[in-house]
Amino acid sequence: MIPPLPPVLSIHMERDIFEEEHEQFRASVSRWIAKEMVPHALEWDAAGIMPREVFQSAGAQGFVGMSIPEEYGGGGAHDFRYNLILDEEFQAAGVGGPGLGIALHNDICAPYFLAYCNEEQRQRWLPGIADGSLITAIGMTEPGIGSDLASMSTTAIRDGDHYVVNGAKTFITNGINADLVITAVKTDPSLKHKGISLLILERGMEGFDRGRNLEKIGQHAQDTAELFFSDVQVPVANLLGPNEGEGFMHLVHNLPQERLSIAASAVAAARAALGWTLDYVKERQVFGKPVGSFQNTKFVLAEVATEVEIAQSYIDRCVLALDAGTLTAEEAAMAKWWCTEMQKRSIDRCLQLHGGYGYMLEYPIARAYTDARVTTIYGGTTEIMKEIIGKSLGL
Repeated sequence: MIPPLPPVLSIHMERDIFEEEHEQFRASVSRWIAKEMVPHALEWDAAGIMPREVFQSAGAQGFVGMSIPEEYGGGGAHDFRYNLILDEEFQAAGVGGPGLGIALHNDICAPYFLAYCNEEQRQRWLPGIADGSLITAIGMTEPGIGSDLASMSTTAIRDGDHYVVNGAKTFITNGINADLVITAVKTDPSLKHKGISLLILERGMEGFDRGRNLEKIGQHAQDTAELFFSDVQVPVANLLGPNEGEGFMHLVHNLPQERLSIAASAVAAARAALGWTLDYVKERQVFGKPVGSFQNTKFVLAEVATEVEIAQSYIDRCVLALDAGTLTAEEAAMAKWWCTEMQKRSIDRCLQLHGGYGYMLEYPIARAYTDARVTTIYGGTTEIMKEIIGKSLGL
């Protein structure tokens, strides 16, 4: 069991983006995480996976599928502030790794089903997504292509009322647990972006196999897998969107929310690390006085606190823009690269102030450090984010 964490100190400016119902939601989320996740997090780290039942427990509390309409069993709230609260509370409790699977389900996968499912698909999938019995994942990355989606080699060739899918995906979050995988495929291999479509591959389809649960330097409780497709027959009824060849447009449309989700979690992780470190340096004695009394400690944490506050203000602005439908790809890219680089930098500095104890996994700062390293990579690397921004500047 993870030792109880000290409370994350309130060292931030008052935020004005939340209403009373959001604060009530936050209190419920915090209690649920403390009861259902924190006591088991180290066990899940060792196992390399979080039990499926956690998704169902979250669903029973209304913590997944918040944006799904009520008629399909969801919360009916088109309000990313609820997602933001979950992402923040996972980090504050030191369970950002296992929380990533739920964040992916809510923040990244659900929008595809909401935007592109027809009515038959909505009735078939949305209730299970809303109650946590159908876990979702998205399969874009392939071995050897990184961010170059146009070069993907996974194909889906139509044969009557089915597509025959062949290929592989890698680094798939929720890859072991997932029941529904939003899979980017080439329905017209002769084309690049315009040949990409999105198909839903479902657990149990013949020829759909999962490789090993990949071993990573961090995010240990988050199952990340390779997926293999060998002549998988996928019904045409599992095509997302009305037409073939629109998959790349769907991906581009949904990437800003994905990147904002990652950025928001990054700021929350840095804030949590700052709080833990402030508590630690006040208690830890070196040369007969608290570590926090040294000028270097004050300067380091002053810099971290300032960067966290600046980042939080931008994230809150982006969340409101997302809900208003005005968040641009460039604004999300700015949030994603800067906040994740800040997370990585800040947690590294906080770990340093813990000394040798910062290297011990029973301390949350150690797990936060290894978890942070991937955030500048997944969802689009820092370099790709800068490329997007640079192009918007006319360069």
